[in-house]
Amino acid sequence: MESDINPNKIVIFTGAGISAESGLKTFRDSNGLWNGFRVEDVATPEAWEANPISVLQFYNERRKEAFDAIPNAAHEAVAKLEEKYEVVVITQNVDDLHERGGSTNVIHVHGQLSYARSSKNYSLLYLYDGGKPIAMGDLCEEGSQLRPHIVWFGEHIHHYEQACKHVMTAGKVLVIGTSLSVYPAAAILDYASSDTEKVIITQEIDRKPPGYALLRGNAATLVPSAVDVWLNEKEVV
Repeated sequence: MESDINPNKIVIFTGAGISAESGLKTFRDSNGLWNGFRVEDVATPEAWEANPISVLQFYNERRKEAFDAIPNAAHEAVAKLEEKYEVVVITQNVDDLHERGGSTNVIHVHGQLSYARSSKNYSLLYLYDGGKPIAMGDLCEEGSQLRPHIVWFGEHIHHYEQACKHVMTAGKVLVIGTSLSVYPAAAILDYASSDTEKVIITQEIDRKPPGYALLRGNAATLVPSAVDVWLNEKEVV
Protein backbone atom coordinates (compact mmCIF):
# COMPACT_ATOMS: atom_id res chain seq x y z
CA MET A 1 0.00 0.00 0.00
CA GLU A 2 1.12 3.55 -0.73
CA SER A 3 0.84 4.48 2.96
CA ASP A 4 3.48 1.86 3.79
CA ILE A 5 6.18 3.68 1.81
CA ASN A 6 9.02 5.02 3.95
CA PRO A 7 10.47 8.14 2.27
CA ASN A 8 13.66 7.73 4.28
CA LYS A 9 14.26 4.16 3.07
CA ILE A 10 16.50 3.32 0.11
CA VAL A 11 16.78 -0.12 -1.42
CA ILE A 12 19.92 -0.79 -3.45
CA PHE A 13 19.67 -3.74 -5.85
CA THR A 14 22.99 -4.86 -7.33
CA GLY A 15 24.30 -7.30 -9.90
CA ALA A 16 27.62 -8.49 -11.25
CA GLY A 17 28.46 -5.16 -12.89
CA ILE A 18 29.29 -3.46 -9.61
CA SER A 19 31.73 -6.24 -8.66
CA ALA A 20 33.22 -6.33 -12.16
CA GLU A 21 34.67 -2.90 -11.46
CA SER A 22 36.61 -4.50 -8.60
CA GLY A 23 38.09 -7.01 -11.03
CA LEU A 24 35.64 -9.90 -10.64
CA LYS A 25 34.59 -11.38 -13.98
CA THR A 26 30.91 -11.72 -14.82
CA PHE A 27 29.23 -14.63 -16.52
CA ARG A 28 27.99 -12.35 -19.30
CA ASP A 29 31.43 -10.84 -19.92
CA SER A 30 32.88 -14.34 -20.31
CA ASN A 31 30.58 -15.21 -23.23
CA GLY A 32 28.63 -17.73 -21.20
CA LEU A 33 31.71 -19.32 -19.65
CA TRP A 34 33.29 -18.90 -16.23
CA ASN A 35 37.04 -19.39 -16.76
CA GLY A 36 36.35 -22.10 -19.33
CA PHE A 37 33.59 -23.86 -17.38
CA ARG A 38 30.08 -24.38 -18.69
CA VAL A 39 27.37 -23.38 -16.24
CA GLU A 40 25.98 -26.92 -16.43
CA ASP A 41 29.30 -28.27 -15.17
CA VAL A 42 29.68 -26.09 -12.08
CA ALA A 43 26.41 -24.40 -11.12
CA THR A 44 23.71 -27.06 -10.95
CA PRO A 45 22.78 -29.73 -8.39
CA GLU A 46 23.41 -32.31 -11.11
CA ALA A 47 26.99 -31.08 -11.53
CA TRP A 48 27.54 -31.43 -7.79
CA GLU A 49 26.25 -34.98 -7.80
CA ALA A 50 28.34 -35.91 -10.85
CA ASN A 51 31.64 -34.26 -9.98
CA PRO A 52 31.81 -32.58 -6.56
CA ILE A 53 35.61 -32.24 -6.69
CA SER A 54 35.43 -30.12 -9.85
CA VAL A 55 32.62 -27.98 -8.41
CA LEU A 56 34.54 -27.39 -5.18
CA GLN A 57 37.67 -26.45 -7.13
CA PHE A 58 35.72 -23.94 -9.22
CA TYR A 59 34.16 -22.19 -6.23
CA ASN A 60 37.37 -22.32 -4.20
CA GLU A 61 38.96 -20.28 -7.01
CA ARG A 62 36.02 -17.86 -7.01
CA ARG A 63 36.29 -17.53 -3.21
CA LYS A 64 39.99 -16.66 -3.43
CA GLU A 65 39.34 -14.11 -6.19
CA ALA A 66 36.55 -12.49 -4.16
CA PHE A 67 38.73 -12.33 -1.05
CA ASP A 68 41.53 -10.63 -3.00
CA ALA A 69 39.17 -8.07 -4.60
CA ILE A 70 38.76 -4.61 -3.08
CA PRO A 71 35.48 -2.68 -2.78
CA ASN A 72 35.29 0.12 -5.34
CA ALA A 73 33.86 3.64 -5.22
CA ALA A 74 30.34 2.38 -5.94
CA HIS A 75 30.34 0.01 -2.95
CA GLU A 76 31.67 2.76 -0.70
CA ALA A 77 29.12 5.29 -1.98
CA VAL A 78 26.25 2.90 -1.26
CA ALA A 79 27.48 2.56 2.32
CA LYS A 80 27.69 6.34 2.63
CA LEU A 81 23.92 6.57 2.19
CA GLU A 82 23.55 5.11 5.68
CA GLU A 83 24.65 8.48 7.06
CA LYS A 84 21.19 9.81 6.25
CA TYR A 85 18.89 6.96 5.18
CA GLU A 86 17.70 3.51 6.17
CA VAL A 87 19.48 1.46 3.53
CA VAL A 88 18.84 -2.14 2.50
CA VAL A 89 21.17 -3.71 -0.05
CA ILE A 90 19.71 -6.60 -2.03
CA THR A 91 22.45 -8.22 -4.08
CA GLN A 92 22.61 -11.00 -6.62
CA ASN A 93 26.37 -11.14 -6.03
CA VAL A 94 27.98 -13.84 -3.94
CA ASP A 95 31.01 -11.80 -2.84
CA ASP A 96 31.18 -9.72 0.35
CA LEU A 97 32.32 -6.44 -1.25
CA HIS A 98 29.24 -4.58 0.00
CA GLU A 99 29.97 -5.59 3.58
CA ARG A 100 33.64 -4.73 3.27
CA GLY A 101 32.66 -1.47 1.61
CA GLY A 102 30.77 -0.49 4.76
CA SER A 103 27.15 -1.55 4.19
CA THR A 104 25.53 -3.01 7.31
CA ASN A 105 22.25 -4.45 5.99
CA VAL A 106 22.91 -6.75 3.01
CA ILE A 107 20.58 -9.45 1.69
CA HIS A 108 22.22 -12.06 -0.55
CA VAL A 109 19.57 -13.70 -2.73
CA HIS A 110 22.02 -16.01 -4.52
CA GLY A 111 24.10 -17.08 -1.53
CA GLN A 112 27.60 -16.18 -0.32
CA LEU A 113 31.03 -17.50 -1.22
CA SER A 114 32.24 -16.90 2.34
CA TYR A 115 29.99 -19.67 3.69
CA ALA A 116 29.73 -23.41 3.21
CA ARG A 117 26.61 -25.39 4.00
CA SER A 118 25.63 -28.98 4.53
CA SER A 119 24.75 -30.79 1.32
CA LYS A 120 21.82 -32.42 3.13
CA ASN A 121 20.64 -29.90 5.73
CA TYR A 122 20.77 -26.41 4.23
CA SER A 123 20.21 -24.73 7.60
CA LEU A 124 23.71 -25.75 8.72
CA LEU A 125 26.07 -22.94 7.65
CA TYR A 126 29.80 -22.55 8.30
CA LEU A 127 32.01 -19.51 7.76
CA TYR A 128 34.75 -19.99 5.17
CA ASP A 129 36.16 -16.49 4.98
CA GLY A 130 39.67 -15.36 4.14
CA GLY A 131 39.57 -17.29 0.86
CA LYS A 132 39.67 -20.60 2.76
CA PRO A 133 38.92 -23.57 0.44
CA ILE A 134 36.24 -26.19 1.02
CA ALA A 135 37.76 -29.66 0.74
CA MET A 136 36.29 -33.08 0.13
CA GLY A 137 35.97 -34.56 3.59
CA ASP A 138 34.89 -31.28 5.19
CA LEU A 139 31.71 -32.43 6.90
CA CYS A 140 28.87 -30.76 8.75
CA GLU A 141 28.05 -31.76 12.32
CA GLU A 142 25.58 -34.32 10.94
CA GLY A 143 28.25 -35.98 8.79
CA SER A 144 27.32 -34.65 5.34
CA GLN A 145 29.83 -33.17 2.90
CA LEU A 146 29.95 -29.37 2.86
CA ARG A 147 29.13 -27.57 -0.41
CA PRO A 148 29.30 -23.91 -1.47
CA HIS A 149 26.52 -21.75 -0.03
CA ILE A 150 25.48 -20.74 -3.55
CA VAL A 151 22.09 -20.85 -5.24
CA TRP A 152 22.61 -23.03 -8.30
CA PHE A 153 20.40 -23.08 -11.35
CA GLY A 154 17.28 -25.05 -10.51
CA GLU A 155 17.37 -24.10 -6.80
CA HIS A 156 15.20 -21.56 -4.96
CA ILE A 157 16.72 -18.14 -4.35
CA HIS A 158 17.10 -16.91 -0.79
CA HIS A 159 15.03 -14.26 1.05
CA TYR A 160 12.73 -13.55 -1.91
CA GLU A 161 9.67 -12.48 0.09
CA GLN A 162 11.77 -10.38 2.46
CA ALA A 163 13.42 -8.61 -0.48
CA CYS A 164 10.07 -7.92 -2.16
CA LYS A 165 8.70 -6.36 1.04
CA HIS A 166 11.69 -4.06 1.29
CA VAL A 167 11.21 -2.88 -2.29
CA MET A 168 7.48 -2.33 -1.68
CA THR A 169 8.18 0.01 1.24
CA ALA A 170 11.15 1.92 -0.17
CA GLY A 171 10.96 5.61 -0.95
CA LYS A 172 13.85 5.23 -3.38
CA VAL A 173 15.23 2.25 -5.32
CA LEU A 174 18.67 2.29 -6.97
CA VAL A 175 19.61 -0.60 -9.26
CA ILE A 176 23.30 -1.03 -10.08
CA GLY A 177 25.21 -3.20 -12.52
CA THR A 178 22.65 -5.72 -13.66
CA SER A 179 21.02 -6.61 -16.98
CA LEU A 180 17.90 -7.82 -15.10
CA SER A 181 17.99 -11.03 -17.12
CA VAL A 182 18.20 -13.49 -14.20
CA TYR A 183 14.87 -14.56 -12.72
CA PRO A 184 13.22 -14.67 -10.30
CA ALA A 185 15.59 -12.14 -8.73
CA ALA A 186 14.89 -9.50 -11.39
CA ALA A 187 11.16 -9.68 -10.63
CA ILE A 188 11.80 -8.26 -7.14
CA LEU A 189 11.99 -4.79 -8.67
CA ASP A 190 8.46 -5.05 -10.03
CA TYR A 191 7.18 -4.60 -6.47
CA ALA A 192 8.30 -0.97 -6.24
CA SER A 193 5.50 1.58 -5.85
CA SER A 194 4.64 3.95 -8.68
CA ASP A 195 5.38 6.78 -6.23
CA THR A 196 8.90 5.52 -5.48
CA GLU A 197 11.88 7.25 -7.13
CA LYS A 198 13.53 4.51 -9.18
CA VAL A 199 16.88 4.65 -10.98
CA ILE A 200 18.99 2.06 -12.82
CA ILE A 201 22.73 2.53 -13.37
CA THR A 202 24.21 -0.13 -15.64
CA GLN A 203 26.32 -0.68 -18.74
CA GLU A 204 23.79 -2.94 -20.41
CA ILE A 205 20.26 -4.07 -19.77
CA ASP A 206 17.80 -6.47 -21.39
CA ARG A 207 14.64 -5.25 -19.68
CA LYS A 208 13.93 -1.90 -18.04
CA PRO A 209 11.03 -2.16 -15.59
CA PRO A 210 8.29 0.46 -16.01
CA GLY A 211 8.91 3.68 -14.11
CA TYR A 212 12.67 3.28 -13.77
CA ALA A 213 14.97 6.03 -15.05
CA LEU A 214 18.00 4.57 -16.84
CA LEU A 215 21.56 5.90 -16.59
CA ARG A 216 23.99 3.93 -18.77
CA GLY A 217 27.57 3.99 -17.62
CA ASN A 218 30.25 3.05 -15.16
CA ALA A 219 28.99 2.33 -11.64
CA ALA A 220 32.15 3.54 -9.92
CA THR A 221 31.63 6.93 -11.58
CA LEU A 222 27.84 7.32 -11.62
CA VAL A 223 26.89 5.84 -8.25
CA PRO A 224 28.91 8.30 -6.14
CA SER A 225 27.31 11.15 -8.08
CA ALA A 226 23.81 9.76 -7.53
CA VAL A 227 24.52 9.25 -3.83
CA ASP A 228 25.70 12.84 -3.44
CA VAL A 229 22.46 14.05 -5.02
CA TRP A 230 20.33 11.98 -2.62
CA LEU A 231 22.38 13.04 0.38
CA ASN A 232 21.53 16.58 -0.64
CA GLU A 233 17.84 15.61 -0.99
CA LYS A 234 17.45 16.09 -4.73
CA GLU A 235 16.20 13.84 -7.53
CA VAL A 236 18.90 11.89 -9.35
CA VAL A 237 17.31 12.48 -12.77
